[in-house]
Amino acid sequence: RKEISKMSATQILIAGFGGQGVLLIGQLIAKAAMRQGYEVSWMPSYGPEMRGGEANCAVVVSDEPIGSPLVSEPPVLVAMNKHAALQCLPDRGRGAAHRRDGHPCRLQRGG
Repeated sequence: RKEISKMSATQILIAGFGGQGVLLIGQLIAKAAMRQGYEVSWMPSYGPEMRGGEANCAVVVSDEPIGSPLVSEPPVLVAMNKHAALQCLPDRGRGAAHRRDGHPCRLQRGG
């Protein structure tokens, strides 16, 4: 609990395709944080497709009441595929560390 409480709120965005467990990952993070006594918001976003459509889930964890569930520039992004990573990462990267399967990687558009 001490690690998260250093910040008033931690924003997390999970992105991928339907069927990859995007919403489940968000629910697990939210439930774990609630059990630790944190304030939590969980906001799913997905298309009408059963599987294969874009799916996103925004989670905010805070030690204070959450004013808005919207996540604009999350410090934590869990991208389940390259398409989701390219859609959600800012163009400049702002010094973000990209990792794939636990190893550093480089993301490039158009290839």
